[in-house]
Amino acid sequence: MVPPGAVARSDELRTRLEAALLARGSGYVPRTRHAEADGTPRYTNRLILESSPYLTQHAHNPVDWFAWGDEAFEQARRLGRPVFLSVGYSTCHWCHVMEEESFEDAEIARYLNAHYVCIKVDREERPDIDASYMAFVQALTGRGGWPMSVWLTPSREPFFGGTYFPPRAGARGGGPGFLELLTAQADRFLSDPSQLIEAAQSMTERLRAASAPRPTGALPGAEVIEAARAAAARRFDPEAGGLAGAPKFPSSFPVRLLLRVARRSAVPDARAMALATLEHMRAGGMYDQIGGGFHRYSTDAAWRVPHFEKMLYDNALLALAYVEAAQVTGSARDVRTVREVLDYLLRDMSAADGGFYSATDADSLAASGRREEGVFFTWTPEELTQALGADAARVAGAWFGVTPQGQLDGRSVLSTARSRQEVAGELGLSPTALDEQLAGITTTLLARRATRPPPARDEKVIVAWNALAVSAFARAAITLGERRYADAAVRGAALLTTPRESGAPLPHLFVAGQPKGRAFADDAVLLAAALLDVFELTADVSWLASATALMESVERDFSDTRRGGYFATSADHESLLLREKPAFDGPTPSVNSAAALVWLRLYDLTDEARYRARAEATLRAFAQTLTEHPLELDQMLLALDWATDMSHEIAIILPEGRGALAPGARPWLDALSRRFVPNSVLVIASEADIAGELGQRVPWLAEKKAHRGRATAYVCERGVCQLPTSDPEVFTRQLGRTEPYPKRAELPARP
Repeated sequence: MVPPGAVARSDELRTRLEAALLARGSGYVPRTRHAEADGTPRYTNRLILESSPYLTQHAHNPVDWFAWGDEAFEQARRLGRPVFLSVGYSTCHWCHVMEEESFEDAEIARYLNAHYVCIKVDREERPDIDASYMAFVQALTGRGGWPMSVWLTPSREPFFGGTYFPPRAGARGGGPGFLELLTAQADRFLSDPSQLIEAAQSMTERLRAASAPRPTGALPGAEVIEAARAAAARRFDPEAGGLAGAPKFPSSFPVRLLLRVARRSAVPDARAMALATLEHMRAGGMYDQIGGGFHRYSTDAAWRVPHFEKMLYDNALLALAYVEAAQVTGSARDVRTVREVLDYLLRDMSAADGGFYSATDADSLAASGRREEGVFFTWTPEELTQALGADAARVAGAWFGVTPQGQLDGRSVLSTARSRQEVAGELGLSPTALDEQLAGITTTLLARRATRPPPARDEKVIVAWNALAVSAFARAAITLGERRYADAAVRGAALLTTPRESGAPLPHLFVAGQPKGRAFADDAVLLAAALLDVFELTADVSWLASATALMESVERDFSDTRRGGYFATSADHESLLLREKPAFDGPTPSVNSAAALVWLRLYDLTDEARYRARAEATLRAFAQTLTEHPLELDQMLLALDWATDMSHEIAIILPEGRGALAPGARPWLDALSRRFVPNSVLVIASEADIAGELGQRVPWLAEKKAHRGRATAYVCERGVCQLPTSDPEVFTRQLGRTEPYPKRAELPARP
């Protein structure tokens, strides 16, 4: 059936939609409350033709949605209507709320279909569209978020926008409702379209001018890092870690930067702030205490009650942070967190081909039959007793903080805020006996939870996010010596590089194993970083070659040749409202932050001076932002920390074999794991490897040998090496040298 108020469909379109619906198969369950008596959907729109889970979630709304493309804008021009653009992603809770309240509402849908042309965009598939129109919404309203709602002219210029809107005035508090806004903006467009279009074009030009790259500045120095530390200290929450206030996002506090500051600075608070933040996150409801992995963010100031979606990128980046914390502290709890996060990814987020899925939803089906946030992850005392029996339930309730009141309508978010000693004493147990019981309790609860309807999983395999996961697995494999993690890193890297191996361009994502879309700059740069991590894990020179080739393609296709740095899109991408040059780090590192660090790593591996020059050009391009707002580019400060350090080149020459899992490598890597040496490159190989292509690509390996047939370590700083050693304890001491931040704004160069 045609959605209410929609334009009549051609026979060709109707046939395509019917065929696409039929192809979904007998097990397909339409996501809509508008169904016929036999369960078939009453309405089907063009989104049934798409592969994005977010778009297909809306394929049976009574709204006559289009996917982004010329067809929608041509229809808007032909009908003389404005365009309503809705941008979100499949695991976005408030996107689901707006869908249920507004896009499933027949009256609102009828008005949309009769007065607008409506477009849905998955921001994870098209981050370029999202970034362009988010810049407008933020300029207009001072805030952003998803779902993003934007009103456009048929020529794609925005003239009004916001985020979530309640369906009608008076719903969810004060302010205008969505239907009232739709009516007002349609009337505004129709009453004087030429004036509105002129104003929209003027606003677009102002946005373009505001987004133009800033002039390059002087090379920033270590004083910028100190300014970032001081800014973090001013905003630090001494009670719960992270930034003071709520909500709390793990990406909003520069933990990895603070660990680096603590290594090179006498200021004592950097280490304390970083470790306290990691400890409170791990103990709170932000962390899935029985299944591993972190939720998206905490809705409160104590990391207690999360927003329950889980994102691949959050977990990959947090695994890296806990790997580094384990190197700093030697804490078994940090190591356990790394293992639990990565085991969660392997268990719940792995595709058969080696990729990793992008996210799981916050909502899942409750006993009521409706989707509710957090119901999959939360527990009542009665549920603990049913799963464990009364005695074990008493232990679990005390340890995980499960109470009759709970935090969410009588359901408790599991956390471990109290110490083992306190809980064990309360229960009359020793800490060892408590640990023994908790191991079985956790296993049983995880198995029982697996019988619940799970949150929906978005099975897109996004290149940039998968690259972060590959890096996490590779770094953990080097540190922990875990073959499963090494295998996951290599398989993931192989999947992501397969299209380029066959001569195709790098895609942005994979859907059902098939590449889709053209890569954005962050896909390529984060993949290059991951390939360097896999190279350090394996000493297979092909990964270094692939990383180098990728970065050369980034330089060719994405670079700002006048002012340094990199655009998010290339000339081959669709021309949009803006060509974004990312100047801040969000939940994932921006392309410019990641590129600066990759170029420095390549320089230290290959001695190619042009790579360092590119890193410095990127740092200069963002000198003003780094100076004025350093925490906006905290990931770029990791590169600045590297650039101002006497970085290490570490070679472990084995009698035979290569890579972190080679026989004889482990004692050296155990020693390395007891030191935090972030600004270093690592090669573990044999003399035979060095005599081949590896030695040609990494020239500082020349003439390094395994003395007297024994594994031998070399620790060098910008080409100047300490005495080789076959004693891991001596190697540990050699790694202990730390270069303090330079007093002047200068970057040390290789002699």
